[in-house]
Amino acid sequence: MLAANYQESTGLIEEDENLKWKLDAKSPELIAALTIPTNNKLAAIIDGQHRLFGFRYASKQNLSMPLLCAIFFDLPKPYQAFLFATINANQRPVNKSLTYELFGYNIAEEPPAKWTPEKFAVFITRRLGADKDSPFFQHITVAAENDFAPRLAEVRREHGWAVSTATVVEGTLKLISRNPKTDAATMGGHLSYEGNSRTALRDTNDSSPLRSLYVEKADDIIYATVRNYFTAANDVLWKNAVPDSLIRKTVGVQALFDLARTLMVETVTRKDSRTAEFEKRLRPAYRVDFSDSFFQTSGTGRQRIRTCLEITLGIKKLADVNNYQEQYARLLAG
Repeated sequence: MLAANYQESTGLIEEDENLKWKLDAKSPELIAALTIPTNNKLAAIIDGQHRLFGFRYASKQNLSMPLLCAIFFDLPKPYQAFLFATINANQRPVNKSLTYELFGYNIAEEPPAKWTPEKFAVFITRRLGADKDSPFFQHITVAAENDFAPRLAEVRREHGWAVSTATVVEGTLKLISRNPKTDAATMGGHLSYEGNSRTALRDTNDSSPLRSLYVEKADDIIYATVRNYFTAANDVLWKNAVPDSLIRKTVGVQALFDLARTLMVETVTRKDSRTAEFEKRLRPAYRVDFSDSFFQTSGTGRQRIRTCLEITLGIKKLADVNNYQEQYARLLAG
C-alpha cells in the first residue's frame, strides 16, 4: 500500500505536475492507467514494508514477479497512519508507539503543545470542516486531489463544490512551517509521544507568517485568522462565482493559500485579522472572471490565479510579470 506524490526530503506533497504520479482513465485497454513519469522517490509505504524489503533477499528470477499495490494519491500522513492502524488492528493489535513513531497519528491523545506542524494543520482542517461558521463547513472531504474519488464527486454534487483534506492541510501547513519534516525531528524525543513542546522551535529560522503564533501555542488566534481570511474570500470571491469558476476549486483554494502567506504577514504585524480587514484587502479581486479559459485546472492554473490576485491587490506590478501581460491586463479590466 503506497501513498503517492510525497517528497522524500520535505514530507510535503509534490506540486510539480511533470513529476507527479497520475491516473489516466482514457486508456482504451484499461479502466485506468498509472503513469510514473520519473524515478524520483515520491511514494511512501503505508503498509507492506516487510513484503517489499523481502525482495532484497529474493533470487534474481523472482524479481520480475507481479506485485499487487494499492495506491493513494496526495493522502495526508495522519490518514496514512489511520489506514495503517486500521489494517493492522484488524489482524492483530499494533503497539501505539510504533504508529506514533512512523506516522504521529495521535492528535486526540497528545497534548496540543506537542503537536508537530503537520498534526496542527490536520487539527485546523478538521475544525474548519466541522465549524458551521466556517466557509469550509461540509466542503472538505478526505478524498484525494483527483476526480477518481467518488466521495469528492458526491460532496461536489451535494454542496456545490469541495476540496480535499490534503489541499487544506498543505495550505495551512505552509502558514506555520517551511520544513515540517525538520520541525517534527526537532520536536521528537526518543519516542514521538515523549517529544518536546513546540517551544523547541523558538530558535529555528522560519519566516512562515503564523510561525510565532504556532510556537507560542496561540491556536485560537491561528484558527480565527485562517477562518476569517477564507470567510472574506467566500464573501468577496466564492458566493457569486459561476459554477465553472476555478477560484473555489482545488487550484483556486491553493492560490488563495499562497496569497495568504503574504497577506497574513500584514495581519500579524498589525495584530488585526478581522474578516472586515481581509475583505477590504481582497475586494479589488471581485471583478476578475476566474472561469476564463486563461486559467486551468493544473499547476499552471494555480500560478496564474495567484499572479492575477497579486497584481490586482498591488502586491506585484503588471510590468514585472514576464509572460502573458496582455492576458492579465484583459482580466484585470473586468
